[in-house]
Amino acid sequence: MSSTNSGRRDSSGAGGYEGTGGTPIKREIADSQLKGNTLRVYVYVVTHRKCGVREVQRALHFSSSSLAQYHLGKLVDLGLVKENSGEYLLAEEVKTDVLKDFLRVGTFIVPRFIFYAVFFTIVTAFLGLELAFYSPSSSSSDLGGAEVLFLGLLGFACAVFWYEALRAWLKGPI
Repeated sequence: MSSTNSGRRDSSGAGGYEGTGGTPIKREIADSQLKGNTLRVYVYVVTHRKCGVREVQRALHFSSSSLAQYHLGKLVDLGLVKENSGEYLLAEEVKTDVLKDFLRVGTFIVPRFIFYAVFFTIVTAFLGLELAFYSPSSSSSDLGGAEVLFLGLLGFACAVFWYEALRAWLKGPI
């Protein structure tokens, strides 16, 4: 076994090393290990930055604290979480396939489509107000076909992005 800062091999048998000590964890290993309750615990730790076993058990409605301990232990073994005298701290944030469509904003995990939806809504509203109130004739009947088409396309883009954002939000990362 070659030496690294952590010196421990990962449990997946993929030949990579854990993410402790500056050695990055392989994304494939995280994708294969972060599923179900382990993913739920990981998302909880990402959003709260530090937590205890009982806190995880209560927040995720696990039947026992040993179940929370087991999943936190898996995260420690993967090098994603560090244990410090009973508290678990986020060591490394990994974007898995499940989390790739989400961004962390403070303590919230939000779908990345939210930002696109807000941007296109603002642009559409601005252009619509610009055409309605500041056009030379101030009459909506005098709008050109290109302006109406462009406004319609922006409205369609808004609807698609809001739909995708809402769908991702309801589905959630877990």
